[in-house]
Amino acid sequence: MIKAIKLKFGRAEGHEAVTIEATPITVFVGPNNSGKSKILTEIQQFCSSGTRNSNNLIIDSIELSPIPDNSVQDKISSVILRPNPGETIQADHIFVGKRGARLQVHAEQFKQALLNPNSQSSHVCQWYLAYNTLILNGSNRINLINQQPAGNLQQPAQTSFQVLFRDDDKRKEARRIIYDAFGQYLVIDPTNLGQLNLRLSAREPNNDMEERGIHAEAVEFHSRAMPITQASDGVKAFTGMITEMIAGDPSILLIDEPEAFLHPSLSFKLGKEVSGIMSESDKRLFVSTHSSNFVMGCIQSGAPVNIVRLTYRDSVPTARILPNQDILKLMRNPLLRSTGVLSGLFYEFVVVTESDADRAFYQEINDRLLKHSEGRGIPNCLFLHAQNKQTVKTIIKPLRELGIPVAGIVDIDVLKDGGSVWSSFLDSGSIPELEKQPLAILRQAIKSKFDQSGKNMKRDGGIDILEEQDQEALQNLFSKLADYGLFIVPNGELESWLKHLQASGHGPDWLVEIFEKMGEDPCSPDFIKPSSGDVWSFIDSVSEWFLNPRRKGIPK
Repeated sequence: MIKAIKLKFGRAEGHEAVTIEATPITVFVGPNNSGKSKILTEIQQFCSSGTRNSNNLIIDSIELSPIPDNSVQDKISSVILRPNPGETIQADHIFVGKRGARLQVHAEQFKQALLNPNSQSSHVCQWYLAYNTLILNGSNRINLINQQPAGNLQQPAQTSFQVLFRDDDKRKEARRIIYDAFGQYLVIDPTNLGQLNLRLSAREPNNDMEERGIHAEAVEFHSRAMPITQASDGVKAFTGMITEMIAGDPSILLIDEPEAFLHPSLSFKLGKEVSGIMSESDKRLFVSTHSSNFVMGCIQSGAPVNIVRLTYRDSVPTARILPNQDILKLMRNPLLRSTGVLSGLFYEFVVVTESDADRAFYQEINDRLLKHSEGRGIPNCLFLHAQNKQTVKTIIKPLRELGIPVAGIVDIDVLKDGGSVWSSFLDSGSIPELEKQPLAILRQAIKSKFDQSGKNMKRDGGIDILEEQDQEALQNLFSKLADYGLFIVPNGELESWLKHLQASGHGPDWLVEIFEKMGEDPCSPDFIKPSSGDVWSFIDSVSEWFLNPRRKGIPK
């Protein structure tokens, strides 16, 4: 029934507040402490009361969709309860509720509230959505597979197990999904009289009576199946969420970190299955996740999905709706898939380097800045590597288009190539068109100076090769690019850093030796801690760009 959610903030400071038009699946991503779990809590609070909470930090308002006239009676029937023996009921009233909760309401007023929900949101939520909203978090999803009462078969089903026991289609759909995931058949066991339990069987029941009966054959069948309470936490969490979605039949399902306890492949399958389940109805699923596998599963299901990225830094929250087609580009490009680029959705900042050796070194430098110096280093940062400097831009550009701050670090020989190589590098930083031509002319002039020196700009010292005046021109070029999050190693290449440690070799060989010389025990006198200058100041400059709320290079 949720049609739209209006937030209290926009895609950047000072921008118009974002309104999320609800699709069957809405996935909230972003770094830690960005508000992903909080927004689920605020949705749940609204669905319980139907009133705007002045203490909300994220949601400004929620708009509900009217129930079509031909569906109203079905909605009412889904929550209607029979009066208990001797229970007094007023004229024109009905009892509604689920899971032990019951409330007496005026039947016609209930109908009108469903037809006009935004004018009577408190009635809609308190009489209907409160019973049809389910939030699953780390503490309660494991318990979903625990034993449940069998209930009175002459009364409407009140629990998900009761629904599974009575509904052959839903039971078989849950069984299909669990079998695809674990190679075991999910069965529901009534042989502990008055209670229902879930089991995993090596074989499918021969017929419904073998599963649902209490005769000798049924007892024998269930005795050979494993109680699901003995399964791993991953199996229990996955099964609990699937059965609750199919049998619990919530109109609004809220899941906080569905990937908890799950292997990455199971997270992918869960995303794909829950999206398929929710997309075939007018239900709404809202998820907070740190799992790129879950996101990929949702999108690859083909169901309509909203991906909303939340951030929060220096008391400034942001929200950006990420287009599905842009996410698909990240998933379909083999290079981007191989580098784990989709993980960038869950970090505040991303650094992209040329090679894995570059990535490992700069990541270690940043870790030491964070741990062993006050107020230095890049917080909550993911380091990724491309295959070479030409493909660094392939990673930077799509992530920036999603609003993620991404910096690129490349060796100085990026200045060698002009034409499309240089222009695409500038393009990845979103440098304005009018500035590209002057930068291209400057690059060509500096390259000529390097050529005239007869030295290799990358191996023989980088900027130090040039005369003082030319060094100033090159430093101006470095500064302009750094304004847009593109950083060039001034002295040439990765191996030009920490020269005083006298590491030899190149690439991986150099990396192994430099790490040995840097030490691994912070308590050792030989452990290299951050200082001024050298690579430490270089990463400081990258951090400065990230932490600048008015940084250039990120499309608005």
